[in-house]
Amino acid sequence: MTTVIRQDDLIASVTDALQFISYYHPKDFIDAVHEAYQREANPAAKDAMAQILINSRMCAEGHRPICQDTGIVSVFLKIGMDVQWDADMSLEDMVNEGVRRAYNHPDNVLRASVLSDPDGARKNTGDNTPAMITYKVVPGNTVDVHVAAKGGGSEAKSKFAMLNPSDSVVDWVLQVVPTMGAGWCPPGMLGIGIGGTADKAMAMAKEALLDPIDIHELEKRGAQTRAEELRLELMDKVNRLGIGAQGLGGLTTVLDVKVKDCPTHAANKPVAIIPNCAATRHTHFVLDGSGPSFQTPPKLEDWPEITWEVGAARRVNLDTLTKADIAEWQPGETVLLSGKLLTGRDAAHKRMVDMIAKGEELPVDFTNRMIYYVGPVDPVGNEVVGPAGPTTATRMDKFTRTMLEKTGLIGMVGKAERGPLAIEAIKDNKAVYLMAVGGSAYLVSKAIKASKVVGFADLGMEAIYEFTIEDMPVTVAVDVNGESVHQTGPKIWKAKIEEGVLEVQ
Repeated sequence: MTTVIRQDDLIASVTDALQFISYYHPKDFIDAVHEAYQREANPAAKDAMAQILINSRMCAEGHRPICQDTGIVSVFLKIGMDVQWDADMSLEDMVNEGVRRAYNHPDNVLRASVLSDPDGARKNTGDNTPAMITYKVVPGNTVDVHVAAKGGGSEAKSKFAMLNPSDSVVDWVLQVVPTMGAGWCPPGMLGIGIGGTADKAMAMAKEALLDPIDIHELEKRGAQTRAEELRLELMDKVNRLGIGAQGLGGLTTVLDVKVKDCPTHAANKPVAIIPNCAATRHTHFVLDGSGPSFQTPPKLEDWPEITWEVGAARRVNLDTLTKADIAEWQPGETVLLSGKLLTGRDAAHKRMVDMIAKGEELPVDFTNRMIYYVGPVDPVGNEVVGPAGPTTATRMDKFTRTMLEKTGLIGMVGKAERGPLAIEAIKDNKAVYLMAVGGSAYLVSKAIKASKVVGFADLGMEAIYEFTIEDMPVTVAVDVNGESVHQTGPKIWKAKIEEGVLEVQ
C-alpha cells in the first residue's frame, strides 16, 4: 500500500530530532558512563566523568547543548519503495531545511560549525548546512531516519587503512588508538568498519555508532559471529591500554566497540575506525504518513544524581597572575580560575601569527594573560554566553611557540593533550597548559559571568572574546617543566592493569 509523506513532516521531524539530541544524551550512554564512573579508580578520570554526568543532567533540565561543538549533521534514511512524496523540494533540500531550522531555533540556538570552500576561504554557511546524507531505497511504505550530530574533535581522529588480507585487525586497532590521543573525548564508542571498499568501510564505521551500547549483553550471551568476537576482544584490549577518561589514565577508555563488516575483494582488507565522543548525539524516527514524528523526552530521574566536589583546589586570580605564580603549579593539580580570560582558536591564532610576522599590532595585549581555546554557542535569554567547552588543543600546537615568545602569553586552556612541539615551547618559555573537560560545555559556561568580543569580530564564534570567570575548574596538564599528565597518566594506569592490580571490567 502506498504511503504519502508530506514535505513538512520530514522537515519538522529532522528539526525536532536535532534539537532533542543537542541536550539529551541517549539513556544507554548515560548508564554506561555512570557505571564506568562508579568503578573508576583514578581520581582524575573519575572527576572528569562526574563533570560529564553533571553537565548532561544540566543540559537535559535546561534544554541547552551538551557541547559547544553542536556537530556536523549526518542523516541516514531508508525510504520504502511504496512511499510517495507530497513535496516540491528534493530529499536533500528537505533534510537541510530541517537542519537550518534546528540550528537557528530561537529557544536553543546551536553553533554553526560547517564551512564552505574547505581548502580556501572556509566561510561559515551560517546554519550548519549541508548535512551529510545517506539514503537507501528498501521494500516497505515508511521512511526510517537516523539523525546524528558528530563533533569535529572526534571526527578528526577517524582512521583508515588498507590492510593485507593476512594482517590482524586487532593489532592495527591497538596500534592506532594510542595515536588518537584524547581529542576525541573518551570515554566513548569506537565504530569499526571492515571490508567492502575504502569508502564503504568508512561508511560502516560511521553507521555502527548509531547502534545502542549493549556490550555487556554480548558478554553474557557470547559471540556468534566474527564481528562479535572482535567487539569483545577489542573492548577488553583497548581498555587495557589505560588511556582513560579524557586521556588522563584509567580503567575505561571505551564504553562499547561496534563492528560492521561486508564482503571485500580477495586482495584487500579495508578497515576504518571512527570514534564517538562524550557528546554522543543520535536518535531515530519513522514516518508512516500520519504526520511528523516527534521525540519523546526521557525521564529526568533516569539521570544519576552526582555530587561533584573540587576539594582543596588552588584558587587563582587571573588578573594578577605572574610567571612566578604558575611555576608552583603541579601536574595533575586542580585549579579554579577567576578573573579575565581571553579566548581564541584556529582562525584567530592563524591571523595573529600572520600579524606578528608582518610586525602589526594585535588587538589584545596578552602579557601575563591566559587564552582559552573555545568557540562558544551564542547565548539565549538571560545567558551571558552559551555552552563554552574547550576545543582540541593540538590544533594550536604549531602556533604555540610564536604566541608564547612574541605576545607575553603565559598559559593556555584547552581539551586533551599537547604534542611534542607545544610541550617543548611550553617548557622553554616556562608557561603552562591547563585542561578543561571536553563534554562539559554547559557546566563550564556557568562559571562565565561576563563576555565581550575584543578582537576579530568578523570571525564569529572564532573571534577573540574576553570572559570574566569565577571558579572555572581546570587541571594542570603540562607544567612549566614540560611534564604532561597525558603522557604520565596512561602509562601509570596501563602498568597497574597489566600487573593485575586493577580489572578493566
